[in-house]
Amino acid sequence: MTYAIDGWFAIEEAGVRLLGTRCPACGAVCFPPRHGSCPDPRCAGTEMEVFGLPRRGRVWSYTNACYPPPAPYVAAQPYEPVTLAAVELDEVGIVVLGQVKGLTVDELTVGMELELTSGPLADGPLVWMWGRPS
Repeated sequence: MTYAIDGWFAIEEAGVRLLGTRCPACGAVCFPPRHGSCPDPRCAGTEMEVFGLPRRGRVWSYTNACYPPPAPYVAAQPYEPVTLAAVELDEVGIVVLGQVKGLTVDELTVGMELELTSGPLADGPLVWMWGRPS
């Protein structure tokens, strides 16, 4: 496994995977991963276990960024709107926000299935993105 963003995102033979944590006492799931006590105030759990989150989910909400981000962020030149989606992950029910690769807001619908993939930002770093299921 190669970590693309240390502790959050990994590239495996089977594809891209987000890393989350789960409380073994109550099953609470977190992303980004956290360590120490369970985030559920009803649980007395004191340790969180790292695991690979599901790679698929359904669009919960979406939008686009029609303006370039301010410095120090680097935007593509010429700037093109970036599509973003909040995706509810299958099996665990948490919602993860990410850039969408290869789809515009006109092509997305709430409830549409997406799959985790990856792609570079304008200045080069590889990040997770959502895309059409393979």
